[in-house]
Amino acid sequence: MMCAYDEMYLSDAMRNLGEAFDYSANVLHIPMDGFLDMFIISGIAEQFAGGVPKFVSGLSGTELVWEVLDRTGGDFELPAPQTEYDCSPEYWCGWILAFYQWNTGKSFKEIKTYLPMSEIYKLYPTLHEASEEKFVDTANAILVRKNLPTKLQIVRKSVGLSQKELSERSGVTLRMIQQYEQRAKDINKAAAVNLFALAQALGCKAESLLE
Repeated sequence: MMCAYDEMYLSDAMRNLGEAFDYSANVLHIPMDGFLDMFIISGIAEQFAGGVPKFVSGLSGTELVWEVLDRTGGDFELPAPQTEYDCSPEYWCGWILAFYQWNTGKSFKEIKTYLPMSEIYKLYPTLHEASEEKFVDTANAILVRKNLPTKLQIVRKSVGLSQKELSERSGVTLRMIQQYEQRAKDINKAAAVNLFALAQALGCKAESLLE
């Protein structure tokens, strides 16, 4: 998968989102899921995920929170900026969320549907000393376990096609389509010819089918 921004900015993104969740939770006493909602509603989450330099590395974590509150009309008394952060559970939650979003390319809004901050917090005791990749594996397993539909399935059903009909129209085997929809195969790693054939048959952009 092509990541939205270069890996050289990833450490800044992880640190800043970690600081943002630490400051919002421990200084402003905003529940983490509440702050994530505000982050998404403000539009900053989408820009952060897209690698807009101002939000990925141009602001401190505290300034990121202030920007979110300013855009969402949050009425909070804002203490002085923090300059030092301990690796609190809240910091880790924001830090690992930034990594997971960058690694998977999923939007923050999509991630929240199956992995809210309250669940990430519960993973802290067992995963905060593990590798980032271990968290990715765990989070993806949660997604599979919750059996949320893939984008391919959502688009296919929206145009009223069965898996068999999509196979006939696209030339992609029925078994392959089933494996993509069951996440037994990663559609993000699909051969370009298959991905574009599916998209053409569904009348959508290939990017719309990527997880």
